[in-house]
Amino acid sequence: MMQEKIGLRKLRKLYVAFFESKGHKRLEPASLIPENDPSVLFTTAGMHPLVPFLLGEPHPLGKRLVDVQKCIRTGDIDRVGNETHLTFFEMLGNWSLGDYFKKESISWSWEFLTDKEWLGLDPERIAVSVFAGDSDAPRDSEAAGIWHRLGVPAGRIAYLSKEDNWWGPAGETGPCGPDSEIFYWKLDYEKPPAVFDPKNENWVEIWNNVFMQYNKTREGRYVPLKQKNVDTGMGVERVVMVLQGKTNVFETEAFEPIIRAINDLAGSADLKDNEFAVRVIADHLKAATFILGDERAVTPSNVDQGYILRRFIRRAIRYGRMLGIKDGFCTKIADAAIGIYKDDYPLMKQKSKFIKEQLRIEEERFNRTIEKGLNEFGKVAGKTISKELKELPADAAFLLFQSYGFPIEMTVELAKEKGLSVDKKGFEGLYRKHQEISRKGAEQKFKGGLSDESEKTTRLHTATHILNEALRKVIDPEIRQKGSNINSERLRFDFNFERKLTGEEIKRVEDEVNRVISLDLPVERLEMSPEEAVEKGAQSEFGASYPSKVFVYKTGGYSMEICMGPHVKSTGELGRFRIIKEESSAAGVRRIKAVLE
Repeated sequence: MMQEKIGLRKLRKLYVAFFESKGHKRLEPASLIPENDPSVLFTTAGMHPLVPFLLGEPHPLGKRLVDVQKCIRTGDIDRVGNETHLTFFEMLGNWSLGDYFKKESISWSWEFLTDKEWLGLDPERIAVSVFAGDSDAPRDSEAAGIWHRLGVPAGRIAYLSKEDNWWGPAGETGPCGPDSEIFYWKLDYEKPPAVFDPKNENWVEIWNNVFMQYNKTREGRYVPLKQKNVDTGMGVERVVMVLQGKTNVFETEAFEPIIRAINDLAGSADLKDNEFAVRVIADHLKAATFILGDERAVTPSNVDQGYILRRFIRRAIRYGRMLGIKDGFCTKIADAAIGIYKDDYPLMKQKSKFIKEQLRIEEERFNRTIEKGLNEFGKVAGKTISKELKELPADAAFLLFQSYGFPIEMTVELAKEKGLSVDKKGFEGLYRKHQEISRKGAEQKFKGGLSDESEKTTRLHTATHILNEALRKVIDPEIRQKGSNINSERLRFDFNFERKLTGEEIKRVEDEVNRVISLDLPVERLEMSPEEAVEKGAQSEFGASYPSKVFVYKTGGYSMEICMGPHVKSTGELGRFRIIKEESSAAGVRRIKAVLE
């Protein structure tokens, strides 16, 4: 059958070709590190780079877009290891920016999934869910009616709450709306039930069509958007799984070489009893490889994206130890991951040396921590035995988890070797309390939304362009942008430079930016191809991929840069620029943080 031959590359190609036939223009994948969205640490969906355009800014490629976007999600990291949950995945998406809406979106989804010219999936194994309605928005009978007319039986259409069938906003504010999710019955040997139950895990969610009709305000109101948008997402790994008749994503070519490498390292041809550990290692080290291989790569640290990266690597190492895998294995898994994706993401191959060096350093660092943890375990186990107790206390197990990174499974195994059990119930209580505190802290830190702070972030965005050029004029003409991040409070700008800036240099850069601001130069938006932009002298971000048409923002005769915006009309709107910090970001990369007053 046709679907048995469709793998990662062919699925991407078919999807893009289908939507190009419907008048869509292809977008290049955005970085995993959002540039100007303070509401998320990573790009969790294709919508993040497109928020300004969902709110009404014109896009240089028009109103119909299609993309293949790399994503990282950590919200349900504890579910990684089952059949379908991943932290890194690829998302296929098609977009309407104020153009078509529900009828076309749903009809095209059905056509792409079921038509023999495309995926040719069995219509009898498809079910959908739609928004049930609440006080904020009405029941989505329109979407349900379209599905039913296409051939989905009423019993296979479920009306679900906002918790299940509502998308966005990414932070507290921003574009959002009801969605319709598409599920596929994954069992070849068993017919799906007549009535769709979304809780039945044999129904796999493969596609989500979001109908962005509202903008959520800070006051919690849902205001209709001036333009209605469509934002869809189809998980590549899950769709390949059902196309190939597999029961889990780890059996597909997205993971097979990585799983083989883990088996080889563990010295065992059969690790079925440790399937969960194998899957966690495979998922986490693939995610780490992509983060390190990104155009805006971060390195392991104790804050923000660096903390998540460190968590991925260390969690993989812990499970590797449980399988008896020796030190220095992370780089071998990275090699397998790069081998899968090198043709589609060539930057990963170019950065393979950097990726493996960072993994090696982090693994060595963590191994030293583990040794300390084993010493600590010896102490608490000794105390437990000396008190003639048979159970390791919950607080001791939690200390090993929190301070030394020991998973509870590892502590249970170590305790068993000494004839002890572990108070797992007590540990789980402490763990839940820790998770709640961490979640509340994260929600507080990233509670803002891009649209809500658009005026402040727009001013800082323009200031970043001026800073970029000022660094070249004052410090070194070879300086290039290595990444940036903007929230409503400050801008952060990374650039290539080998040493710390002196106090005098920082003052000169600051003065230069303020000089340009005082000139009240006009900020003009031009439209052209990336090649033409570079030929005209426009700056671009190292490693970034651009569509066939881009916006170029020209600040008087001072600077010119490829950028998707938005920006102020003139530099006089910015206020006074002040650098608050200059520090190292990575080897050969410096970071400036600055504010507008």
